[in-house]
Amino acid sequence: MTPVRVGVFGLLGSGNLGNDGSLEAVLGHLRAEHPEAVVDALCGGPEAVTARFGIPATRLHWYRGEYRTASRAGAVAGKGLGKLVDVFRTAAWVRKHDVVIVPGMGVLEATLPLRPWGFPYALFLLCASGRLVGTPVALVGVGAAAIRNRPTRALVRWSARLAAYRSYRDAQSRDAMRAMGVDTARDEVHPDLAFALPTPEPSAAPGLVCVGVMAFHGGNDDRARAEEIHRRYLDGTTRFVRALVEDGRRVRLLTGDEVDAPVVASILDAVDSPLLTAAETSSLADLMKEMAAADSVVAIRYHNLICALKTGTPVLAVTYAAKSDALMAGMGLGEYCHPARELDADRLLDQFRSLEKRSPELRQTLADRNKAAAEQLAAHLTTLTKTLFPAHRKAT
Repeated sequence: MTPVRVGVFGLLGSGNLGNDGSLEAVLGHLRAEHPEAVVDALCGGPEAVTARFGIPATRLHWYRGEYRTASRAGAVAGKGLGKLVDVFRTAAWVRKHDVVIVPGMGVLEATLPLRPWGFPYALFLLCASGRLVGTPVALVGVGAAAIRNRPTRALVRWSARLAAYRSYRDAQSRDAMRAMGVDTARDEVHPDLAFALPTPEPSAAPGLVCVGVMAFHGGNDDRARAEEIHRRYLDGTTRFVRALVEDGRRVRLLTGDEVDAPVVASILDAVDSPLLTAAETSSLADLMKEMAAADSVVAIRYHNLICALKTGTPVLAVTYAAKSDALMAGMGLGEYCHPARELDADRLLDQFRSLEKRSPELRQTLADRNKAAAEQLAAHLTTLTKTLFPAHRKAT
């Protein structure tokens, strides 16, 4: 028997803690249940993935300036050539594997600004290559949502159709793909992959409130008023934090991506108080440690919400997409959601006070829901690898 060769694919190692947390969950399962598997990655930040997870990694795009705006002729030509080169690079990488896994992430949605010829094109190349060379591509626990932009929608739809296996992190993701013309009759729904990560031991920091922030500018359909949306979100969040500090509460600012750092800096500049601090986090484990010590959490990023929910800490969600509302409803906190595009600091404060009054009850609810989520996800991952991995392989 020869070891099964597993490729993992996505915007991994690029500064987004949620994406890397999904990879960590899949690698944890593989190392526990399939230690013979040989794993490598095609990803956005290969150096970071290799340093953190100890697996070989290849850069996702041939052109290094893929995610920089191309204004000069040379940059435009480089991007165009890169699209062609990536056809052959992706196919050659896929061919070397027995199975390729896309671990979680919102790869079938455009709830944040997204250009079709960036990641959607890369995902399409992956799934088309898998179909062409006979390597199954599995989209595992991914997020999906309705997409208005026609090129992006077409690339996402064909990626899903060409994948050999699909499962989703919530029912509405499956519904969205069905609405886009994908046959989802055999597709499964299970909790987000991050629910498979270890939960830190609870610690106590009485009175602490964790506030997760984001460089939020709306989604693909909000580009015309992106700055207006961002200013309203930032002003409202700053007012909310200031009100907590004035009440004598200690507040800890958290992020979920490197791009969120300017938002933290703006709030720290606007609210000058020793009660306000910012955490330096490099993983979902770091986020969970921070949240496990808090009385309550207010957060906007999807995986920040998961970290709070997983630690059993009552959380108020500032939501920018239906996926967050669905997550909160599924964990029993559906009434504690607040729209990010229309953030109102006074109303947010009222919701927060209501959340804290019900803290003991909500902590028990979360304990029950977390247990069920972990069991469901463990069963799914076991079934997944039995389905995808060949039971026997002839020596080469």
